[in-house]
Amino acid sequence: MGKNKTYTLKKTEKNILVIRLSAMGDVAMTVPVLRTFRAAYPEVKLTVLTRKFFEPIFSDIDNLEVYHAEVKQQHKGIFGLTKLFKELRKFNIDAVADLHNVLRSNVLKTLFSIRGIKVIQIDKGRSEKKALTQGKNKVFKQLKSTHQRYADVFDALGFPIDLSKHKFPEKPKLTPNIIALTQNSTKKWLGIAPFAQYESKTYPLDLMVEVIEKLDAEDRFEIFLFGGGKRENDILNNIASKYRNVINTVGKLPFEDELKLIGNLDVMLSMDSGNAHLAAMYAIPTITLWGVTHPYAGFMPFDQPESNAILPNLAKYDQIPTSIYGNKVPPGYEKVMYSIEPKLVIEKLNGLFQ
Repeated sequence: MGKNKTYTLKKTEKNILVIRLSAMGDVAMTVPVLRTFRAAYPEVKLTVLTRKFFEPIFSDIDNLEVYHAEVKQQHKGIFGLTKLFKELRKFNIDAVADLHNVLRSNVLKTLFSIRGIKVIQIDKGRSEKKALTQGKNKVFKQLKSTHQRYADVFDALGFPIDLSKHKFPEKPKLTPNIIALTQNSTKKWLGIAPFAQYESKTYPLDLMVEVIEKLDAEDRFEIFLFGGGKRENDILNNIASKYRNVINTVGKLPFEDELKLIGNLDVMLSMDSGNAHLAAMYAIPTITLWGVTHPYAGFMPFDQPESNAILPNLAKYDQIPTSIYGNKVPPGYEKVMYSIEPKLVIEKLNGLFQ
């Protein structure tokens, strides 16, 4: 929706405000949950509060509007959040599903609660995650998925949903921009997203180049590189310039088209990062490479088999996961991803097309 567009609710229609401001992967993980909600409760309006950039992520969900949170501008700080609350009140919100549970959403929670509007916040399972990541007396077990934690919020609001009933949408249609970029290649379309927020969960560039070089030589894949920002663009341009079947997508497509391209891939190779979740929300087979983080923390891409996660040598690096987000690296764990051999990555990718 336009930033300040308003709509009129029918008298019998409820409107749930869904809060998830960042990051891209976490926002993408809401999509299977909201699709399932929509199928179960088609009469309930969903208003998603998030960054403007993320709006295209929700494009296939009916009866859903996106309201833009400008948290670095007009909605910055306590006064900005109060202004945001006043703007949101115009939508006749009946309940709030806070899928973020951070300081900003806590301020909004207080403002809505004062006016008698029910707010349920996600239980992030902090104590469980602390036990999973601690060095001593580690409790190494699978935790509840983030998708299920999101679903639990709606359950607590009185709208139980069963994620096993989720249905993926049809593949998005290719746009002229995508057709121009891909030249309608008849090879298998492989997306590679080689970056992550932290180096500790980013596959070493020299190993990734080795993977790309050998896959390019096989001549069975059209390889699309994904990233963002000048530094990543420069790196990917340099890589793409050396190989026949490799295309750098950075800056070539608007985000809406980039999502449609991802939705038409045959496979995605990604780190434990946002692009993995973007691909998974379109049912694209998604191979993920993990460093000091681990799928047990609940961030495995939606509906992907465990076999699609390639992990470091856990016998050698037995403190993994050392953190939930990759921001804590014990001494000696700086190069855990070097224990994932390029040969294994290539075999995993090719194995999907046997």
